[in-house]
Amino acid sequence: MQRNNNSLKKFYELDLDERLDYIQNETKIKKKDLQLLKDLPKNFSFNKINNMVENAIGIIPIPLGIATNFVINGKKYLIPVSIEEPSVIAAASKKERERVKKIITDNKEELLKIANLSSRTVVAKDIQVREILDESINNMGYMIIIELIVDTKDAMGANVINTMCESIAPKIEKLSNGEVVLKILSNYSVNRLARCKATFPKEMIGGSEGVNRILLAYAFAYSDTFRAVTHNKGIMNGIDALAIATGQDFRALEASIHAYAARDGKYRSLTKWYKSKDGDLIGEIEIPMAIGIIGGIISVHPIVKVVLKILDIKNVKELASIFAAIGLAQNFAAIRALANEGIQKGHMKLHARNIALTAGAEENQVNIIAERLIKEKNVSVSKAKEIIELLNSNKI
Repeated sequence: MQRNNNSLKKFYELDLDERLDYIQNETKIKKKDLQLLKDLPKNFSFNKINNMVENAIGIIPIPLGIATNFVINGKKYLIPVSIEEPSVIAAASKKERERVKKIITDNKEELLKIANLSSRTVVAKDIQVREILDESINNMGYMIIIELIVDTKDAMGANVINTMCESIAPKIEKLSNGEVVLKILSNYSVNRLARCKATFPKEMIGGSEGVNRILLAYAFAYSDTFRAVTHNKGIMNGIDALAIATGQDFRALEASIHAYAARDGKYRSLTKWYKSKDGDLIGEIEIPMAIGIIGGIISVHPIVKVVLKILDIKNVKELASIFAAIGLAQNFAAIRALANEGIQKGHMKLHARNIALTAGAEENQVNIIAERLIKEKNVSVSKAKEIIELLNSNKI
C-alpha cells in the first residue's frame, strides 16, 4: 500500500486542502461539511447574519484552527479553536425571613411543577433557599435567595432557566406576600464542574530539576494574586478559543471560572501541580463549565455545526472534559516554558511575523524577515522596513 506523503508532514506544514483532507480522514465528518469552511462568503450572507444579531452590518472573521495530538480518556481528538442555577431574590426581617424560607420549602414541589412547565427537556430538580446581607454602600439589609437547581442536559440552558425563574415568581409573591425583585440565572455554575488530570514523565521536562522548577512556578501562582491572574489568563487562552469555536458564551465562562479561582476568599491558580511517587509531574484542573451542544447559536451557526462534527462528541459532558483538558494543556505549555527558556522565545516568533506584516512585507517575505528580526534581536517595524527594502533591491 502506498503511504500518503501528507502523513509525513506536520499539520502546520499542510496547505488548506491537505488540512481538510486530514480532518476528513481522521474524523467522521463529511466532505460537504468541510466545504463550508472554504465557502465562507456564501455561508455568511447578510440575511443570515442579520438573523443572528440585531442591527447587523457585517462580520469580524476570527481564524479557526485545529489543536492536534490530544488523547482524552483514551480517545483521539482534533480540537477546533477560535482566537464566544438561577436565583430569585426578595427582601425581608429575621422573623419574616424564617417564615418565608419555611413557606418556600413547604411549597417546593408545587414550585418545581410550575417551573417544569417551561420545558420538556431541561428539568428543575430542586429548590434551595438562603439569605444574604447587603454588603454594599446602600445598606439594603437582608435578602432571601431562592435557587432553582436545574439539569440542563446537553444545553447551556440560560434562556430556559430565566423563563423558569420568571414563571415561579408570581407564585412566590403570592405565598410570601413579598416582592420578587430579580429573576435571573447565575453563571457561577458550581454544580457543573469539569475536571482533568494528566501525568507528564519527568524525562520529557528536564528531569527532576525541570519538575521542581515547574512546581516553584505553580507555588508562585497559587500564593500570589498578581501571578495567579496571568497564570489563569493563559489557561483561558485555550478555553476561550474552544468556547468561541463551539458557540459557547465565553464571557459567562470567564466570569464563572475566575470566580471559582477565588472560592476560598483569595484568587489562586486554577490548576494544581505536584509530584508522583516516581517523581513525575502531575497536573489537575477543576473548573465550572456551563456549556451546551444544542440550542442558541449552536443550532443555527453553520461553522459551529462543523466544529462539533469535527470533535465527534456524544454529549455535553464529553465536551466539558475537552475544555478541561485544553485548559490544563495550555497551562502546562506556558508554565513549562516560563520555568525554562522563558515565554518570549515562542511569543517572539509570532510577534516578528506580525511586525513584518505591519511593515508591509509580501507573503513570501514574512518568514525571511521574521527570522532576521529575531536573529538581529531587533524586532521593530523600522528594522522590518529596512529588510524589506534590501529584499526588494535584491541586496540580500
